[in-house]
Amino acid sequence: MTCRRLVLPVLCLLLAVLGTAGQAQAVGYRYWSFWDRNSTADTAETWVYATQGPSTARPSDGDVQGFRFSVSEDSKDSAKPRGAADFATICAKTPAREGSKRVGLVLDFGTTADAPSGSTPPRPRTACARIDDNATTADALATVAKPLRYDTNALLCAIAGYPSTGCGEPVADGRPKAKASPGKEAEANSKPGNGDENSGPSVGLLAGIAAVAALGAAAIWQARRRRD
Repeated sequence: MTCRRLVLPVLCLLLAVLGTAGQAQAVGYRYWSFWDRNSTADTAETWVYATQGPSTARPSDGDVQGFRFSVSEDSKDSAKPRGAADFATICAKTPAREGSKRVGLVLDFGTTADAPSGSTPPRPRTACARIDDNATTADALATVAKPLRYDTNALLCAIAGYPSTGCGEPVADGRPKAKASPGKEAEANSKPGNGDENSGPSVGLLAGIAAVAALGAAAIWQARRRRD
């Protein structure tokens, strides 16, 4: 009975700590997501999360790509660019030219709820970028949406100067937490924090779980010693 009285509370405490581990993962990130407009003949036009980052993606003439600033946990719940403008509409005043390509860009600066504290998002807009045939989406952005801002890991932080501060920071309950380190995943257009050290339980949380486990083992050993 003594062992049971000691072990059950410890196990309950351990389960409670493990339960908060899952809740600790529910953190959104404030960042620019990158999208391709799917306009095949067999399907209606939809936004598809890009599989490459803007610095490596090389769009074709007539493509439409979008950027959306928002807070989200991953690509599955990331907000898509708003607006239904197609290439013909976006690039109506930009004639074709030999040796170059035209790319339609939809720039959605997000909502007030997603904006950093004290910031007001500009209205969404479109732009037609004429770039060299081998140019990337980042090149297209640079021609129509300066100033751009990147961090040391090549993560796109700001388009047309928005936002003026911050870059991929984690946000919980609407309040920014400590600065995350998105790493190289910006190039793969993954959500900051996926796959790096920030995506798992924190060191403090793991230490807490280990401490509770050790406490449980000590309680069991002590109870058995007294019983013997």
